[in-house]
Amino acid sequence: MKMQWALIAGLVFALFTGIFAVINVNSVEVNLLFNTFQIPLILLILGCTLIGGIIVGSYGIYRQYRLQRENKQLKLRVSELENAKSSTDTFDSYASMDTIGTTEPEGSIANDSIESQRKGNPTGTL
Repeated sequence: MKMQWALIAGLVFALFTGIFAVINVNSVEVNLLFNTFQIPLILLILGCTLIGGIIVGSYGIYRQYRLQRENKQLKLRVSELENAKSSTDTFDSYASMDTIGTTEPEGSIANDSIESQRKGNPTGTL
């Protein structure tokens, strides 16, 4: 929907520019620092509008290219991270199988910390 409004606004702008250019057909003197010459104002208006459109279009193409390149780099980074995560998940599952019977129950750690606080150790460490 946003693109449609942009197209409509562009067409309205082109229509107003065309009408404005057709109304102003008198010749004007243009000074380009090194030379001056007479040119119809209609050509000057349309030429400046065309040059402005080319500049804006070039910037849009450059921005689109840059975003596509960044998107490609980010997709590669995501795939690398997913591959790294899957390899570490496999390693972690094997490591957790080896340590199943060697861990202390969580309640004993909490009880030790509570007992050490009662004995005057404010940090709760043993």
